[in-house]
Amino acid sequence: MITRMVTLLGGAGAGLGLSQFPAYAQAYLQRLGGHVDALRRTVAEFDADAAALGLERHAALVQLAQGGEMGAARAETMAATIDRYGRLSSDLHELSAMAPVERALHLGRFAEAEIASATLSAFEPAVAVSLDALLLAAIGALVGGGLIWGMMAGGRRVLARRPAGRDRLA
Repeated sequence: MITRMVTLLGGAGAGLGLSQFPAYAQAYLQRLGGHVDALRRTVAEFDADAAALGLERHAALVQLAQGGEMGAARAETMAATIDRYGRLSSDLHELSAMAPVERALHLGRFAEAEIASATLSAFEPAVAVSLDALLLAAIGALVGGGLIWGMMAGGRRVLARRPAGRDRLA
């Protein structure tokens, strides 16, 4: 009886938690899109400055790096910004093309720490009314309930294996 109750509560809790993923993913995508837009502008401005001087991006970074300590630091920062723009643009493109349930299988694409942290701090749970949210709630309930049931069943087996002589008084 208690095992069933705990299993049911564990499954319901996991289902409720997983049902929030589509709303979180949508909020993450919106923030990701904002970051990509800002990075696009920064990279485009750098490329425009380089083009005005007749330089390609790589040559501009090399030339900037040769401009003393500040230039080297700025070239390093700009190279990291360009790399981040490429990575986040790819994530945005891939995630935008996926169905909400499919996004749950690609958690690695939600790994940008700054964006994930900001999204989580501003996230307000949604009511599970979409088909995707209800499907993820059901999956979460099954997985959570199965894990709880498995842990409790394992505990019962350990208790059942106690040596028979331990309960006797000598």
